[in-house]
Amino acid sequence: MSFELVTIPCLSDNYAFLARDAATGSVALFDIPEAAPILAELDARGWQLDQIFITHHHPDHVDGLAEVLSKHKATVTGCKEDAHRLPSLDVEVSEGDTVQIGSCAGTVIDVSGHTINHIAFHFPTGGVMFTGDSLMALGCGRVFEGTKPQMWNGLKKLINLPPETIVASGHEYTAANGRFALTVDPDNPALIKRMQDIADARAENRPTVPSVLAEELATNPFLRPEDPAIQAHLGMSGADAADVFTEIRTRKDQF
Repeated sequence: MSFELVTIPCLSDNYAFLARDAATGSVALFDIPEAAPILAELDARGWQLDQIFITHHHPDHVDGLAEVLSKHKATVTGCKEDAHRLPSLDVEVSEGDTVQIGSCAGTVIDVSGHTINHIAFHFPTGGVMFTGDSLMALGCGRVFEGTKPQMWNGLKKLINLPPETIVASGHEYTAANGRFALTVDPDNPALIKRMQDIADARAENRPTVPSVLAEELATNPFLRPEDPAIQAHLGMSGADAADVFTEIRTRKDQF
């Protein structure tokens, strides 16, 4: 992987990510829940921050921006269509646009659902996607502004990326997501094993994020509404995937 990727715990259960391009030394930050741990990590590594990318407008993803910018004169990139409720942007992007971190080019993907105009960033040569609160480890974000079928349409775009892609998502919700996943996919051996791995990691206070797309495809029920076992467990065999996803998301909301 051409990125050096650093996971930074923030607030009670948020994550920010630093990505440093090995070829050029250019450093980017993805989401800014709070400034102090991000600035501490940059200082510890002796890195100068060049760019900041925002996935969506929620306060726990942007509130640290002003303080970080007071120390690092970075360029701020976010969704053009959401610029009216994002902090001031230097670069406005839309789905399909290209972004650059040093020698690594990335693509902007619209994953609306959790919020309208939520975006993800996929860097093929870096082998990583930054998904905010869209695709999460063993879950997906609650649908606050869009519709559940819209959320599924966004996730479908991510399903087709290379399975070895690292998924850098925004929260440490994995254990809770997994407990729910077992209610709709109880006989999945990969999920059962992953839950043990998650328990081991959390017992040692290790993050369960980022994950790997292949692991999500095998265990995350929100990526698997077409799976016959899940459909049968829900009493929805043969149903449209969007309808099954909607049922899974509705059950999670009530879990």
